[in-house]
Amino acid sequence: MSRNLDMTALRAFVAVADVGSVTRAAGFLNLTQSAVSMQLKRLEVSLGQTLLDRSARQIALTAQGEQLLGYGRRLLALNDEVFARLTHQAFEGEITLGVPADIVYPHIPGVLKRFAAAYPRVKVQLISSYTKRLKRLFDRGDCNVILTTETGIEAGAETLKTSPMVWVGSPGGSAYKARPLRLAFEHASLFRTAVEQALDQAGMAWEIGVESDSSRTVEAGITADFAVHACLEGTSPNYIEQIDHKGQLPDLPRMNINLYAPMRGQMPLADELADFVRQAYRN
Repeated sequence: MSRNLDMTALRAFVAVADVGSVTRAAGFLNLTQSAVSMQLKRLEVSLGQTLLDRSARQIALTAQGEQLLGYGRRLLALNDEVFARLTHQAFEGEITLGVPADIVYPHIPGVLKRFAAAYPRVKVQLISSYTKRLKRLFDRGDCNVILTTETGIEAGAETLKTSPMVWVGSPGGSAYKARPLRLAFEHASLFRTAVEQALDQAGMAWEIGVESDSSRTVEAGITADFAVHACLEGTSPNYIEQIDHKGQLPDLPRMNINLYAPMRGQMPLADELADFVRQAYRN
């Protein structure tokens, strides 16, 4: 019996472990469910171990599967690094990534750093704007890969994460107690519309305290405890904090972080960048 791990089967196993479903893993890997299941079985046979507990409604890892997962991630990362380093000459030129300012942190700086290390001959341009404009740029071909924040999802897009919106303000601030509630938002922010609707439904008076095209201006109003803001949970900078309002403010909706990229194979460089973004959100 071969003592070499099948990297394709290992990649299928890690994908299933990451997303918790053969169906979702098949979509991510661009394979059929039966192909993914076959690769999982091949890996179990080659190792002589049961890696997945299939008795429950949701797939879970066995003790042996948990042990393999750590090794598998490291092996795949090393495999991908070697492949990228030895073949990156095939990737030259420019590519444009569009991201709403609200979700540049925490993942995008790391994505850009890792992508630049893997493909040093590629120039990446980052465009930070609101979702509607980014989608127009993508449709025109002026942005190759974009992230959006939306309540739904359009055909051809992929939801990377769904997160709740939360109220944020100055650390230890009291602006959230003021009535009418003062808000700080960019002009075209989708979050602003969602917040205004939530306040109207709750019958709570509000006014715009800070309105600007600049996110830095909005942040200045927030940190000065002049107004409050809303963002996706886990995306606010460390000089702004989530407000523990104890029910004094209405609950806010959840938003999808969606990825738009060309159909796989149409633009290999965009495929690579999109995979870096996917990996960041999976981790």
